[in-house]
Amino acid sequence: MKAMKRSTLATLINATLFSAVAGTSFTTLAEEEQAKSNQLEVIQITARKRVENAQEVPVSVSALQGDNLDAYSSAGMDIRFMNAKIPSLSVESSFGRTFPRFYVRGLGNTDFDLNASQPVSLVVDEVVQENPILKGFPVFDIERIEVLRGPQGTLFGRNTPAGLVKFDSVKPSQEFDGYASVSYGSRESVDFEGAVGTGLTDRISTRVSVLWQEQPDYIDVRSPEGVTNEFAKEDSLGGYSEKAARIQFLYEGDDFTGLLNYHVRDLDGRPIPFRANLIEKGSNNINPIYDNDVVFHDASSRATQQVETQGLSLKLEWDLAEHTVTSISAWESAEIFSRADVDGGYGASFLPAQGPGVIFFPAETADGIPDHDQITQELRLSSNYSGDFNYQVGVFYFDEELAIESFSYDTTQYDAAAGNYGLQTGYAIQNQDTSAWAVFGSFDYAVSDKLDVTLGLRYSDDEKDFTANRTQTFDEKRPVNLSKATNTSDSHVSWDLSATYKLTDDVNLFGRIANSFRAPSIQGRIVFGDDITVAESETINSIEFGVKSDVLDGQGRVNATVFYYQMDDQQLTAVGGGANFNRLINADKTNGYGFELDTEWVLTDELNATFNLSYNNTEIDDSALAVEGCAQCTVKDGTNSAGRYLLDGNSLPHAPEWIANATLRYTKELEGGDFFVYADTSYRSEINFFLYESVEFEGEALFETGVRAGYAWASGDNEYEASVFVRNLFDEQVVIGGVDFNNNTGMLNEERFIGAEFKVRFF
Repeated sequence: MKAMKRSTLATLINATLFSAVAGTSFTTLAEEEQAKSNQLEVIQITARKRVENAQEVPVSVSALQGDNLDAYSSAGMDIRFMNAKIPSLSVESSFGRTFPRFYVRGLGNTDFDLNASQPVSLVVDEVVQENPILKGFPVFDIERIEVLRGPQGTLFGRNTPAGLVKFDSVKPSQEFDGYASVSYGSRESVDFEGAVGTGLTDRISTRVSVLWQEQPDYIDVRSPEGVTNEFAKEDSLGGYSEKAARIQFLYEGDDFTGLLNYHVRDLDGRPIPFRANLIEKGSNNINPIYDNDVVFHDASSRATQQVETQGLSLKLEWDLAEHTVTSISAWESAEIFSRADVDGGYGASFLPAQGPGVIFFPAETADGIPDHDQITQELRLSSNYSGDFNYQVGVFYFDEELAIESFSYDTTQYDAAAGNYGLQTGYAIQNQDTSAWAVFGSFDYAVSDKLDVTLGLRYSDDEKDFTANRTQTFDEKRPVNLSKATNTSDSHVSWDLSATYKLTDDVNLFGRIANSFRAPSIQGRIVFGDDITVAESETINSIEFGVKSDVLDGQGRVNATVFYYQMDDQQLTAVGGGANFNRLINADKTNGYGFELDTEWVLTDELNATFNLSYNNTEIDDSALAVEGCAQCTVKDGTNSAGRYLLDGNSLPHAPEWIANATLRYTKELEGGDFFVYADTSYRSEINFFLYESVEFEGEALFETGVRAGYAWASGDNEYEASVFVRNLFDEQVVIGGVDFNNNTGMLNEERFIGAEFKVRFF
């Protein structure tokens, strides 16, 4: 299987280099006329908080919109659809549809605690989404997704040493327009989304966007071989009901605009299913007893995942001729309760029955956020001079109050009050208050008609107060009542210096050096341990050079970047050694280098093609750093005198060396409309799930293909589209994550999904 996938990647690369078909496509149905004139559209982005041509920005940036975005998010996909769809970007989660973890250029955070911070920031409609549960808001009625690679510590600043993912929703306008789409697919899944916008008065307009996704449970609980499982039941896991909405009001005055945005989400579903001994010992092969719709749990009846989030933002902007003043005030809130059979199997080795394979002890846990509030305020002043010099300066404030509950249960004990098994045996609560502020500036100067330089500076101050209290424990050897407290604070000056040189009218060269940091992190899941761990601030220095070019009279686009970075004191999460307990550590140094290639081509009036490619090499440089390992897997690393596994020289977890994806769109006029076929494929090379390297917890390469075909036509004032689609066409089944404290437990990727969709756009 590995040989086949590598061969496929090599074929794609060779074909791409031979035909010069590579990159990220953004053609939409509404823009087909432009495509048919053999001209690529100009991509406007806001990577530097100004509307700019993506080809002229000295940042390695990719965007998703239009056909790509529609196709990738088919089948009721959550935000993880972005995995391997953009160079150097991967996304994964051990929670399922919530708590996505982003990795850019190999830098991310595998931490599954609800207090985890990440080095890749998510910004939605110009508001940072700090808590990991906020990051899982569904993707619908989105105008554009931008991914900024490399440190973004001056203009954005909040935990961006690896990069930034930026979402911009469709905004209200005076024009009446909207859309509605409904799809039905595998496993009786239903996906509906729609939006409508219009002017209410000459100055006030609104837009309402809604999403509803539904999938019934489809995963069966079965009995391990030779075991009578009284909990066996068909259709026990895998389902969800997702609802979300966004309403916006826009006021447009002569020199003032105000945008009010309220958004809400309600998810009632199941967590991602864990599978005990999914990985065969001594290899990374999938245990043949498993299919995607089969588990062997003894706690599936209690598995649940409930998420509620909401937020409100107000953007005010004053146009003062030569300056623009912008104020963005926002509030975000999240609640979650997620309970799962973490050991992924039935029974335990000290009980009369167990399976599949050896299960040292049952693990049924839950985590929740009963209370969370985030408040942010940004105020900035931007110049609009017609001369060679322009600038942005501003201040930023962040305040977050967070409470996290952790529970443990004894799967084998009957809970009389609840009327089922799974008696609660452990409870702890964490509370963290975070206060941060920053001042920043970005200064642009046109040295000549060909050379532009930009200097960015930001001073950040961050402070956290943390307490943890345990009132119940499953371990008789540990004190029942335990209280811990700590606080951290740090400040840092981030900076970047970049330049763009216009080699020709169609070719721009750019270079960028940057420094950024992530504030200290705190971890204290004391229901499973007795200690609080703190990771010191991490800092990064990065350098990159690139070229952005439009070629063949606008029919092609080729962008390429090479980069190198060194991160000091990288914050890492160590899990393992037989306990469901996270420990924060710092690596002395981490080095990374690689390249990214984005190109896009209009091949004919009817055919567009794209291909993305990236290479990322990461290496931990710390001769003394060591962690505990898994209970039943085969670790390849050497050990220190304490028997812990040395990490020096290892690549980072969930950091694939290669990411590649390609798209091909064919459109043909037919009977007063357009017949179209859209195909995409993505490749992510092998990854390690954890800091140590082991045979079992090396994820195989993931190769997925999607196809979408349909017919689009116009009638009256409306546009219609009917299509059929399939995701994961070849039904590739790969282990995408693991649980290493008990046995070789893992999670599988989504199986093949087939569906049909009908969409109408009205104006």
